[in-house]
Amino acid sequence: MGGEGQRTLRELSAADSLKRLAGAQYGRIVLSRRGIPIIRPVNHIVEEDAVLVRANLGASLLGGDGQIVAYEADDFDEHTRRGWSVIVTGVARVITDPEQVQRYETLIDSWITMPMDHLIRIETEVITGVELVDDVTDE
Repeated sequence: MGGEGQRTLRELSAADSLKRLAGAQYGRIVLSRRGIPIIRPVNHIVEEDAVLVRANLGASLLGGDGQIVAYEADDFDEHTRRGWSVIVTGVARVITDPEQVQRYETLIDSWITMPMDHLIRIETEVITGVELVDDVTDE
């Protein structure tokens, strides 16, 4: 197994969590369809305390405007055993205003060439983040 020493979890503030999330290129949106969780990788941007994603979720997956979703991004290094994870939970709103759609489509760098059928704004209500840091008792 790689790495040296043990790590401990340190909670991140909401501001630090959003800063880490803003620096990530992609994450995972978690939504529910008939009570079953569905997870899809998507690209995103962070604007103030909202997360915006451009995704091809299929109309049946999103289930309409106002659904509660979670969004998670992380960065871990298996060799150093350091990293972080951020999860935001909130209401998903489909963006339909043509000017906003055009603006966000240019800001979100999608890795997929296929057309995206949803531009979604997640209005964050809960923001949690943790970081794996050196365990000071390990010395």
